[in-house]
Amino acid sequence: MPAIALEYDRFGKLVLTTPAGEKLAGVVPVRAFPFSSPSECVSFCDDHGRELYFLPETAGLPDGVRGLLEADLAKREFIPVIRTIYSVSAGAEPTDWHVLTDRGETRFVLNNEDNIRRMGANGALVTDSHGVRYRIRDANDLDLHSRRILRRYL
Repeated sequence: MPAIALEYDRFGKLVLTTPAGEKLAGVVPVRAFPFSSPSECVSFCDDHGRELYFLPETAGLPDGVRGLLEADLAKREFIPVIRTIYSVSAGAEPTDWHVLTDRGETRFVLNNEDNIRRMGANGALVTDSHGVRYRIRDANDLDLHSRRILRRYL
């Protein structure tokens, strides 16, 4: 079975050509499991969120198609990775966090400790008061000060 094809039309919309030759314009790729299985289960949806095509695996795609897909997904998946936790305000919730991410230094408000979720054995997902998600891939990779702060919340 031939692979899918991806391209942008003259309006900047992503166009998917299915193995059957059907062209679907304006599709939005969405990963089902962006953290645990990023190369599996990608849905191509219309602008109403309805699935138009399901791709079980990206590994078998030609390099150019996979590269275009990954680039398009990266534009939509804004999830900074926390590298250092400088400080968290003391006292009652909400708390103010000052962190360094892979995209630079930032501050955000965490409404409550329920907005920190474990991801695997040592990871975490932190969701701020505006819904922005921050990822900690492995708490063991953080410096000692950052690990001590994080330990209070996990």
